[in-house]
Amino acid sequence: MKSTIQSHGLPAIRRGKITRPQKVVIYGPEGVGKSTLAGHAPDPVFLDTEGGTHHLDVARLDAATTWEEITATVTQLAKADHPFKTLVIDTADWLEKRLAEHLCRKSNKDSIEDFGYGKGWVILTEEFARFLTSLDSLTTRGIHLVFLAHSTVKKFEAPDQAGSYDRFELKLSKQVAPLLKEWADVVLFANYVTKVAEKDNGKMRGIGGKERVLFATHTAAYDAKNRHGLPDKLAFSIEALAPVFGDSKSPTPKVAPAAEPALSLTDRVFAAFQHKADMANVLDFLVARGQLSYTQEGPLESIDNLDPAYAARMLSDPDRFVATVKEWAAANQKEGTV
Repeated sequence: MKSTIQSHGLPAIRRGKITRPQKVVIYGPEGVGKSTLAGHAPDPVFLDTEGGTHHLDVARLDAATTWEEITATVTQLAKADHPFKTLVIDTADWLEKRLAEHLCRKSNKDSIEDFGYGKGWVILTEEFARFLTSLDSLTTRGIHLVFLAHSTVKKFEAPDQAGSYDRFELKLSKQVAPLLKEWADVVLFANYVTKVAEKDNGKMRGIGGKERVLFATHTAAYDAKNRHGLPDKLAFSIEALAPVFGDSKSPTPKVAPAAEPALSLTDRVFAAFQHKADMANVLDFLVARGQLSYTQEGPLESIDNLDPAYAARMLSDPDRFVATVKEWAAANQKEGTV
């Protein structure tokens, strides 16, 4: 609700929230489902810079193989009469690659490094900034902008701390990444939830890896931000982003505390047994009983794959199940197989 305030000789002053199209960045590992998620944004059309949407039933702008075609397409989208409400650029890292190819081709260079003394990166950053500014022609038409990007793990050294640590970041150059993050209203990190169990020998084992979530708040482990008061962790669904893409003609939907997603079977099993038994033994017991197995890639499949009836018996009498596991582990340890 906007209201006009007496300006006392100043330009007109208005109070209240201003609803406008959003500039969103969603990044994460390959295959996590970023494109599928963006396909549920309001009336989307894809600018597919890497040819990765062939498996999706979405509207796409075909002319996106060169920088010239990309910029021309954005100009046409801003002027043409069409029903689209969201432009999805898939992906930002390939967009940067197309720009680098364009600059090298125009200057007859083999690489952006061939410009010398970082000059190529300066030119690329300036051109990318101009491209972001050109997208204002779409937001003025009420079109949301969604950049998808891959993630990478980089070593980070905080200037106020000794030592370094790994963190997830946008898979972009160190010049373009901060530019895109600053431009965006929302930066979301999409990833799988993995739990870690420790065996008796001290080795760690990752399990799960099927549940996907969106992280909306910056931490030491990854970049993220939002201007909508979103919770730190969101369900991997477009409904969870209603405060971002909500209908501008209606109030922003409020998420009631009771609307939190139900716990997964993995979470329920950990909650029931992690303080009563060695979870590594629990997992080994489930493998021995043929309830879980290892995937072709190596990791143990998710506990969510347990037979529902078997899982129900486990959870209905936790003490009995823990006793069985401990008895089994003790017998195997005695035999020297653990």
